[in-house]
Amino acid sequence: MLRTFLLACVLISGFDMAARAQDAPQGDATAGKQLYLSTGCFYCHGRVGQGGAYNREAPSLAKTIVPYLGFKQQLRNPSGDMPAYADAVMSEKDLADIFAFLQALPGRRDVKDFTILND
Repeated sequence: MLRTFLLACVLISGFDMAARAQDAPQGDATAGKQLYLSTGCFYCHGRVGQGGAYNREAPSLAKTIVPYLGFKQQLRNPSGDMPAYADAVMSEKDLADIFAFLQALPGRRDVKDFTILND
């Protein structure tokens, strides 16, 4: 019974991830990197989206699991110290490009990948 439940959860989460990938408009990761750096996103979120702490902790954005619509909502109506980016400041294409850049990043590495931690 538990195995069936776990298998169902894995299958459902796989479909959910596919749905999240499909809801994002096509973006240009190269243009997104330029925008990410020129608009100052890196001040809080790091040059490769690793997260950081400027005024307070900023989340990692590399290979984010947040769906595109949630990403867009956070940029348009942010929580915390993050500034809002209205459509006049950052277009829908700009958002798609930044999202594509963040998805192209490698994301967090597994602890096993750090040889110094495995001695």
